[in-house]
Formats: sequence, structure tokens, C-alpha cells
Amino acid sequence: MFDIIVAGGGPAGMTAALYGLRNGKSVLILEKHGFGGQITYSPKVENWPGTAQMSGNEFADALLDQVMAQGAEVDLAEVLRVEDRGNVKAVYADDGKVHEAKAVIIATGVKHRMLGLPGENELVGEGISFCAVCDGDFYTGKTVCVAGGGNSALQEAILLAGKCRKVIMLQDLPDFTGEKKLQEILFARENVEKHTGVRITALNTENGELKGVTVEKDGAEETVACDGLFVAIGLIPENDAFRDLAELNAWGYFDSDEGCETKTPGIFVAGDCRSKRVRQLTTAAGDGATAALAACRYIDGQ
Repeated sequence: MFDIIVAGGGPAGMTAALYGLRNGKSVLILEKHGFGGQITYSPKVENWPGTAQMSGNEFADALLDQVMAQGAEVDLAEVLRVEDRGNVKAVYADDGKVHEAKAVIIATGVKHRMLGLPGENELVGEGISFCAVCDGDFYTGKTVCVAGGGNSALQEAILLAGKCRKVIMLQDLPDFTGEKKLQEILFARENVEKHTGVRITALNTENGELKGVTVEKDGAEETVACDGLFVAIGLIPENDAFRDLAELNAWGYFDSDEGCETKTPGIFVAGDCRSKRVRQLTTAAGDGATAALAACRYIDGQ
């Protein structure tokens, strides 16, 4: 039996493991895809304090090496469900194994809602981005498109408009749905062009590089040239498997505050899967530290 099992091997989950290990606890990390999570899609990270520049993969590899050097056990397996047995939690994985722990930290993150177009996955990090803070500098002086029209899309576009030569907003609904104040700020910029009622139907590439998108409006198609595409059409939390252990809000995020605790003693949540205003590398790491220290206090108090 482990002291702590962490479901999810992104920055929040691996930071949680690190803090648990540093407090003398045994830790198992279960990750269903690849260690590092969404940050591995960023070819350049320049907003991690103390590090001028690194790739998302470099960050993930270094953090994984660090937690393994501290004694963490890791396994590539998806956590299907967690069963609360009082002082013991049973963690069921998709490889058929059932692990036991005194505490569980759920750090399953989110996935970006995609456009569902051919070649989209291959262009993520190579022309398609989801984070203007992370990747906006790559497009300084260039033209980018932003898919979406809600608050997230508008906020991304405001940041990009301060760097890019032109920002082209592509909203598939008849109107932009974000806050009016954000719309006023964005559309007052002379380098911002807006289109509503348009649907992106294809990604146009040349030698593997994104060169533009094809959009359809009222049955007619046209090509929009751009150097990059920022997709901001929503995030999808994957928390349903744990809804009996932790409250979910209306959008499916864990309804837990900065303490990262849940209604179930010994179950904690961390990272982008938690309800929060800011989802960044630094806030994920902060959640991981908070959840791990809370888990250690819980274990020590048993």
C-alpha cells in the first residue's frame, strides 16, 4: 500500500508527488497518456520563474526525472475509479490493477476542445496553439486567427493583438458571446478583424507548416491566410468518474477551493481539473504543492 496515489502525471500531479516524497511519503503516479500533460504541446516556455526559456517537453522530462530520483513509482495507466474504504482508498486502473493508498490526489487536468479537422493533432504546437501567454511571442509581427468568441477567446486575442501584426477572429455563432467590455477593448484595436457565422472547414498547410484556414459562411468557402491558429472553444474536464467523491460545478470541474480538499476525507484535487480563474503552469504547480501538503497532514493525523 502507498501513502499517496496521484491520478495524473501533469505539472500538478508530479509537483504533488514531489512534495509528498519530500515529506517522507511513498507515492505512485498513474498517468494515462504521457507525463507532462498539456505543457508538452508548448515548444517554448518563457513564463516559468527562474528559467528564461525551455520547451514543455524539457520541463516535463526534468520534473519526471526529479520525482523518480526522489523515489516515486510511476505507471502508464488510466484511473477508472476510486473507492473510499475509510482510511484506505482503492484505486482501479485500466490495466486491471487495483492499488491501495491512504490518500489520493486527483490531478487529471483537462483537454482542449478541438475543431475536429484532418491534420489538427499533428499541427498542435506547430501552428496550432491554445495559450497566448505561452506561445504568443512566436507570432510577434505575424498574422494569427483565433477560433472562438467567448471570454477565453477574447482574452487570448487581446494578448495577441499587442504582439501580432493582425488578429483575425473567427466565430461560428452569429455573435460574440464574451463580455461586452472585453469586446470593446479587443475590437477597438485597429489590427483586429472579426468574422461571425463562419465555420473553419480545413487547415491549409505547406511543407507541414500552417499557412491558413478555409472557412465557410452561408454555403460559400474562402481561404484566410495566417501564420498561426489559436483555438479557444472551450476546455473539457474529465472528472465524471470521481463525482461520487468530490462535488462538481455546472461545467464539470471539481468544486474545490484553494485548499484542494473535497467532501471525502483523504481525497484531494489539484490543477486544471479544479474550479479556478487562472490555469497556468505556475498555478498547477501551486495546486500540486497545496494538495500534497494537505494529504500529508491527513495521513499524519490518522
